[in-house]
Amino acid sequence: MRRAEVRDRLRELIDARAPGDPMPSERSLSELLGASRPTVRAAIDDLVGTGHLVRQHGRGTFTSPHKISQEVPAFGEPVPPADGDWTSEVLRFRVEAAGARLGRRLQVSPGDAVLYVKRRRIVDGAPMAIEEIRLPAALAPGIEAGEFVSGSLYRRLRERYGVNPAEAVQTVEPTVTDAEEARLLEVPLHSPALLFERTTQDDGGRVIEFTRSIYRGDRYRITTHLRLGPHSG
Repeated sequence: MRRAEVRDRLRELIDARAPGDPMPSERSLSELLGASRPTVRAAIDDLVGTGHLVRQHGRGTFTSPHKISQEVPAFGEPVPPADGDWTSEVLRFRVEAAGARLGRRLQVSPGDAVLYVKRRRIVDGAPMAIEEIRLPAALAPGIEAGEFVSGSLYRRLRERYGVNPAEAVQTVEPTVTDAEEARLLEVPLHSPALLFERTTQDDGGRVIEFTRSIYRGDRYRITTHLRLGPHSG
C-alpha cells in the first residue's frame, strides 16, 4: 500500500475517534493496513505535520485535541468571542520608542512612546497563542501589566480611557513555530501555526493598536460567514 493510501486510511481512523484519543501503535497499524512500518511512520509524520495527529514523547500518537473555533461574521457585524475560557500570562510589558517601521503602522512619530505587551494566551488551561500588542502610550496613561491578564482590552479602552475601537484590518497566513514560539506554545519546533496581524482604528479613524499573534495550528479554527448576493461567483 502506498503512502498516500495509508494516509487516507489513517484519516478515516482519525475521523472515527474523539479528539485526544490514542491511535494504535505503528506495528498494529502496519498489520491492520497491510503496509510496511516505514510507510505507516511516514504517513503519520504527514498527519502530524498537518495537525491531524499529535505525538507525545513516551506515550504514543493521539488524535488532535478539540479545536477552538473563532467565528468571523459578515462585514459590519460584531465579532463574537471565541470558544473556551481565556486568560493571559504577561511575558513582557514596557514602554519604548515607536521607531520608523512601527511608527508608520501606528501613524505616530518614530520617537513617540509606544506600549509593548507580549503575552501568552491560555484557553481552558492550555497554551493557545502568543500575542505582541503595541499601542500609543498616550492612549492609555497609567495602564498596568495586570490589566492584560484577563478581560477585554477593547472594553477597558472604552470604559477607562474613552477610546472606542471601531474597525480593524486583519490578515491571516500559515506559518510554523520557531524555537521560542514552540516552547511557549508547548508544541514541537516547526509545528503548523497561524500568523495574525491586526491594525485597529477608533471611531475617528485614528490607529490605536497593532497586534501580531501566533496561534497553534492544531488547536484553532476560523469559521467565516459569507453573505452571497445574486452576482456572487
